[in-house]
Amino acid sequence: MTRHSNARFAGQISRFFFAAYLVLVAAVVAHAQDAPGGPDLPAPPPPLHSIEDLNLLAGDASIPPFSDSMVNPRGGFRQSLYSKGLALRLITQLQYAQNTLAAPVAPDAQVYIGQHPYEGVNAVSNLVSDLRQLHLKRAQLFLGGVWNWASWNPAGPKAFQLWNMYFYKGWGRDRVQMKAGYISMNLEFVGLYVGGSTATGGQGVYTVLPYEVGMSYFPLTAPAAILRVKGPDHLYLKSAAQRSIDPGGGPVEVARNRTGFRFAPHGDKLVLINEGGYLRDAARDAHETWFRAGYLYNTTSYKNLATSQSESGNYCGYALLDHELLRSSLEHPDHGLYAGGSFMTVPDALNPYSRYYEARLYKEAPVERRPADLLSFVAGHTSYSRLDTNSLVAQGKTVWRSETALTGSYAVHVSPGNFLGIGMSYLYGPAITPRVSNGLTFLASWTAYF
Repeated sequence: MTRHSNARFAGQISRFFFAAYLVLVAAVVAHAQDAPGGPDLPAPPPPLHSIEDLNLLAGDASIPPFSDSMVNPRGGFRQSLYSKGLALRLITQLQYAQNTLAAPVAPDAQVYIGQHPYEGVNAVSNLVSDLRQLHLKRAQLFLGGVWNWASWNPAGPKAFQLWNMYFYKGWGRDRVQMKAGYISMNLEFVGLYVGGSTATGGQGVYTVLPYEVGMSYFPLTAPAAILRVKGPDHLYLKSAAQRSIDPGGGPVEVARNRTGFRFAPHGDKLVLINEGGYLRDAARDAHETWFRAGYLYNTTSYKNLATSQSESGNYCGYALLDHELLRSSLEHPDHGLYAGGSFMTVPDALNPYSRYYEARLYKEAPVERRPADLLSFVAGHTSYSRLDTNSLVAQGKTVWRSETALTGSYAVHVSPGNFLGIGMSYLYGPAITPRVSNGLTFLASWTAYF
């Protein structure tokens, strides 16, 4: 597509989603009016407050409940804060990766995670208020800071900054939900975490395509506003407007915006994200199914790999599906065997990574007595931009044209608030350049929720 056709297509997508929102809101209202019971027999109101109102709400990924913490949710510290509508939570993670097929290369020679022993550590502190003092229901003020360190900065980046700072409000029993402020979008869109939880879904193959198009991701943040509408029959629409992350990537973004508070660094423009989907939670009479498809459009200028000129119109289209094949417990209908697949595409001329395909098979509660464990097998294939690799070859460099990764991992719920992930990942074509040998990487991570 040309730049002008990209802009027209983005406008058509935005108009389509706006019209779809109007139809969906009308359907929500009509569904509510036609619901059994009518105005004379209103449904009982939900509990006024719950400590889970202070957890992450309305995301595409979940954080374990407060009951699954190293700090007792019924203890004096947490209850004294909760009585004032507050919650303070610390999350920390350690990561390690190392290739097992060859001796480690020098630190300055590595081109993929684990080629030299990789260590990473991060800590996130969240302070959340349910704003009960303002007599608001289903509302949050969410404040979060992050410290992130990585032994290899391209895999980081290293950061000590704002993570999230936004206002959340839900209406109509959360049929309509809104967030506005500084938001890290990787928990809000696409749904990249295998199994849907930050505690167990971090191991395995993942894609960088939405991030190279400018969507914010951990540990980075950006000003944004999100609107989600839940329709009848498990349908939903979700849209966002976000200030773009720097086209140079995470390290460049941190160098230009070290605190995370900078609203609009010069040159970083608007990203529009639209996602529609079907999400049916597991129940006694239904298996879980989640289909989502979306489109990101960035008005920021990127370097064209063919012309070396700057142009706007970068985009990412994606579609993902996860479905529960077999259920292992009627008491816990979400426990079972799942299969999923992903497809993503971006313009070859503006991005070094151009296509992504993934197939996954995972088992929630693989051992009956361990309901919070997760076993997963993920196969991912990433195509590298022909324009980029041809240019490198012309410079006399060696290249891989694509990467195929096969990963098996097991996440163990060690104790309340403690998760240990162990895995192995085979990498065929682990970096664009140089053409280094394939790798078999050992992966380990430990995550603690306080």
